[in-house]
Amino acid sequence: MVADRAPSALLTVACRITEKAWKAGSTVLIQHGDPATLGMLDQMLWVANEHSFIPHEIASGAPQLTGTPVILNGGAGPTEPVDVLINLTPQLPAHPELATRIIEIIDADPARRAAGRERFKAYRERGFPLETHEL
Repeated sequence: MVADRAPSALLTVACRITEKAWKAGSTVLIQHGDPATLGMLDQMLWVANEHSFIPHEIASGAPQLTGTPVILNGGAGPTEPVDVLINLTPQLPAHPELATRIIEIIDADPARRAAGRERFKAYRERGFPLETHEL
């Protein structure tokens, strides 16, 4: 959970997680339903590290995870296997079983916390192994 309620705080955490996963050789799918927010995230990934950028692209349709290690997507979830899925939407992603690891970044906003709790319950009901980390 992130203590800051600002949407940019969520994106900053998503960028840090993405960079760590990318450096470890993982494929990453980040999903968010708002095109403007995806645009902000796109810009943040270009300057996430002062020495380099995180190679990524915005998927215009179903995300294709071949070639580019990080995909930004406004869709409903992965359509093929992915190492890390960062879900920034209020909904449970479609086909969560295609992700080796799912990361949900929850902040102190009451609506986002309530939606996060519902997704947590849904993951638990589906038998996903769950861990929580305070940031």
